[in-house]
Amino acid sequence: MGVEGCTKCIKYMLFFFNFIFWLAGCVILGVSLWLRHDEKTSSLLALKYEDTEAPNTFYISVYILIAVGAVMMFVGFLGCYGAIQESQCLLGTFFACLVILFACEVAAGIWGFIHKDQISKDVIGFYDTVYDRGVIETATEKQKAAAGVLKVFHESLQCCGKGVVTSVLTTWTTNLCPETNGIKITESCHTKIKDLFNDKIYLIGIAALVVAVIMIFEMIFSMVLCCGIRNSPVY
Repeated sequence: MGVEGCTKCIKYMLFFFNFIFWLAGCVILGVSLWLRHDEKTSSLLALKYEDTEAPNTFYISVYILIAVGAVMMFVGFLGCYGAIQESQCLLGTFFACLVILFACEVAAGIWGFIHKDQISKDVIGFYDTVYDRGVIETATEKQKAAAGVLKVFHESLQCCGKGVVTSVLTTWTTNLCPETNGIKITESCHTKIKDLFNDKIYLIGIAALVVAVIMIFEMIFSMVLCCGIRNSPVY
């Protein structure tokens, strides 16, 4: 025999929330792997021009997400097993893991909010460096190298230049700008880069908020169940 009454109900509710938590870990792991191997971001962040490389800030964040997803899957399984077995030891370990994860998530959320525009700024800075060098350089080989990097940006994001003026000048003086129905695109790459990374950051933020709410319920249920097991006459 195990716990009875309301405590038994909480036991199955905790199992359900842990299963959702485990699924959320799977989703975060899957999304982070997709972000890591997304063709558009990978093609931009793998670029290199002479001694200048695309910033790896985005990839560092993605690797952290991969680790978080894997840990969430493990903790979710631990919580499910602890709830079914009605083990105070497993539930206590599960609660401690949740507290650590929640603290890390809050810290990561604060850091992300403060630096939410940094990734796009770094990539824009890299693009501007290559663009400026491509315009200034007179050596044929260096111009070709810069043009190759710029073309990846332009074709991946369907943009051209740093702003309205540079976009128009680039379409007139070079063949680096992509075309749509025979018309060269003049939309600023600055805008496209910001949109690309901001959309992904908002996706991560929504997922983190949902997981945080689930974690709060799980911490409450795990403590209530642990107390119910301790007070149960069976034990």
